[in-house]
Amino acid sequence: MKPLDRKIIGHSSAAVQLKKMIALIAPSDAPAIIYGPTGSGKELVAEALHEESRRKGRFVTVNCAAIPKELIEAEIFGFEKGAFTGAVKSSMGKFEQAQKGTLFLDEIGDMPVDLQTKLLRVLENSVISKVGSNSEIKLDVRIVCATHKNLKEMVASNKFREDLLFRLNVFPIDVPNLSQRHEDIPEIIEHFIEKKRSKTGPSSRPIFDEKALTVLQNYDWPGNIREVRNIVERAMVFFPKTKISDDDVKKYLLRIDSGVVIRAEEQDAIWSELDQLGKHMPSSEKTIVDTDPPSPQDFANWFDTNNSVDLRSLLRDIEIVFIEAAMDRNGGNTSEAAKDLKLIRTTLIEKIRKYGI
Repeated sequence: MKPLDRKIIGHSSAAVQLKKMIALIAPSDAPAIIYGPTGSGKELVAEALHEESRRKGRFVTVNCAAIPKELIEAEIFGFEKGAFTGAVKSSMGKFEQAQKGTLFLDEIGDMPVDLQTKLLRVLENSVISKVGSNSEIKLDVRIVCATHKNLKEMVASNKFREDLLFRLNVFPIDVPNLSQRHEDIPEIIEHFIEKKRSKTGPSSRPIFDEKALTVLQNYDWPGNIREVRNIVERAMVFFPKTKISDDDVKKYLLRIDSGVVIRAEEQDAIWSELDQLGKHMPSSEKTIVDTDPPSPQDFANWFDTNNSVDLRSLLRDIEIVFIEAAMDRNGGNTSEAAKDLKLIRTTLIEKIRKYGI
């Protein structure tokens, strides 16, 4: 498999065109802007541009939306000792770290306007000055940016510099929505299964039948590549070594039957937690044993001291405790946990979903 095919998975016409564009412009040192919706794989495209280039330096990433406004200049340009309160020693910025390589400015649309002016100077002169320094550092860095925003609209509303957009937009690259790449879905799913199996082992592999794959190919994937990854992680937790039907996909993976389709941002939080199920309680302290059920005599005096009992809430709490214990004991494997609880696996999955475990 070619290195580019490992980054951009699939052989649809949209995927092929994207790979051709990357291969065509990768050898250039000119800036590029990667446009695409959230979760579409813009950073993978940026990495592919770097790997296909002749550059020997590092690929360095900066998320412009994740760094506070007051810190982003020092993060990108570096700073000298004493440049500001807390600067106890000089520090190399992202530009220097990317020397002879590629600097990837993710979410460029969130870069503060005053910093956009300084970035424009870098593009024109290929030099930077650290915060607190008057000396200049010569750069050999290719700048690649990405955004999900409409930068032309931001220019019109004075939120993005027009001259900077012209300077960066030498090579605009549009990353297609996954809804334009339906035929790539099975290949992308297989990619994430293999990637996950390298960490979890072969026993966690789910098996999608033909109808299940058809449902997934016909789905619109509003969360794009990120949503596929989340679905695969969910499948590996719920269906290890198990064949997955089209009904399973609708009910447990896409949640179509319930009328709820969890979006990518929510899935990132929810399913990363599901992947860690059973790790919150020490296994040495939690064991599941068969015991004789309590008799009415054990609670003969209960109502003498308690006016009532919320039986429904009590049973719910007991059920949650035992489900969590079973999942902990089996490392999140629902099939094995269901055996411990003497439940059908799908019933256990329903309860996990119901209680938000």
